[in-house]
Amino acid sequence: MSKYLIAGNWKMNSGIRSTAELANSLNDFVLNNNSEHTEVLICPPYINISTALANTDERLVKVGAQNCHYKDSGAYTGEISPVMLREVGCTHVILGHSERREYFNEHNEMINFKIKSALTQELIPILCIGEKLEERRGDETFDILSIQLSSCLANIEIEDIAKIVIAYEPVWAIGTGVSATTEEADEAHKWIRTYLVNKFGKKAEDIKILYGGSMNEVNAKELLELPEVNGGLIGGASLKFDSFSKIISIANTLSI
Repeated sequence: MSKYLIAGNWKMNSGIRSTAELANSLNDFVLNNNSEHTEVLICPPYINISTALANTDERLVKVGAQNCHYKDSGAYTGEISPVMLREVGCTHVILGHSERREYFNEHNEMINFKIKSALTQELIPILCIGEKLEERRGDETFDILSIQLSSCLANIEIEDIAKIVIAYEPVWAIGTGVSATTEEADEAHKWIRTYLVNKFGKKAEDIKILYGGSMNEVNAKELLELPEVNGGLIGGASLKFDSFSKIISIANTLSI
């Protein structure tokens, strides 16, 4: 198992030309610099997934999606199914991102359906969990994480649990440029690992837990050095080649 997963969530950014340029540059960078212990993933908008795939080698840079529906097909205008994602060549799919929860009213039960559906298509779900600022201030962080994990992972088979990636994203640190302190990130990741092992047993020791709250080239080293941080789900910094490649390089160095 690779030590780190460095994943870029491009959100609603990057057109066809810029996707091709960035994907190609990252592929070349990984070809010449990457460690076998660091896995690199980019998640562009749906319409640019094929462009990203055309400019990358899956052995070097994997391509995923930012969301999917839980049905394989049907009358769901505007939606994309996990079957479609797998057929086009995706390996991962981000599910339950705080922006999907906040702006599109996605709830834990729906996310649970999506995780199960993604697993049937051999897609790796990246389940996002995290608390809002008022919840942290109210000392509700671990209550919120417990509810999200128990609901989103309900009735997941034990043999499937290690196929899931968890991304801890303190909502108050997303897109704000404010990252959790190393102490806050360390505490949350350790709590998540303990919860998963207690619930799913030894197999949960292999689950990757990513930090997803404004990781960048400045704070990546101190975050990736934490024992239960197995990578990053990176937003804005993943759209800049210099920033994203530096984070990959930091992961490479730490994985030696």
